[in-house]
Amino acid sequence: MALGLDVPTPEATCDDSNCPFHGTLSVRGGTLDGVVASTDMHRSAIVEREYDVNVPKYDRRMKRRSRVPAHAPECLDLEVGDAVRIAETRPLSKTKAHVVITTVETTRQLASEQVTEPATDSSEVVAGDVTEGSSDERSPEGDSGTEGGGSA
Repeated sequence: MALGLDVPTPEATCDDSNCPFHGTLSVRGGTLDGVVASTDMHRSAIVEREYDVNVPKYDRRMKRRSRVPAHAPECLDLEVGDAVRIAETRPLSKTKAHVVITTVETTRQLASEQVTEPATDSSEVVAGDVTEGSSDERSPEGDSGTEGGGSA
C-alpha cells in the first residue's frame, strides 16, 4: 500500500519525477476507474470512462463517455484496453491533472482468461430463429403504414 490509497507499489522502478511511487508527485482528491484508450503520447495515456445519463424527455438512458488525459509513469506498463485507476493530482500540463496509479485488469489477463465456447450443432433450432418456409415473413422496416407509421 502506498500513497494513502489501497494500491500496491509496482515491482518495476522508474526515474520519473512525476511518478507517485518513485518520484515526488503527491495525489489528492478523488480516484476514477476507466479503460486506456490511447498511449500515443510520451508518458501519457487517455483514459476513457463510459457512463449513463438520464434523458427525461424520452424517459430513457443514454450512454456518454469522457476522456481524461493522465500521466502514465514508466513503471506501469500500460497498453490500450487496460482497465486502470487514476488519481487526481496537481496540474502537470495544460490538460493533464491526473496520474495512473494502478492497473485493475490488463488486456493480457483478459486474453488468457477467454473461454472458448463449444460450437452449437447447426441442426438445433434456437428459439426465435426463423426457419425456411416459415409464414412469418416481415420486412426489415417492420409493418409499413398500418398504424400511423407514415408521414402526414
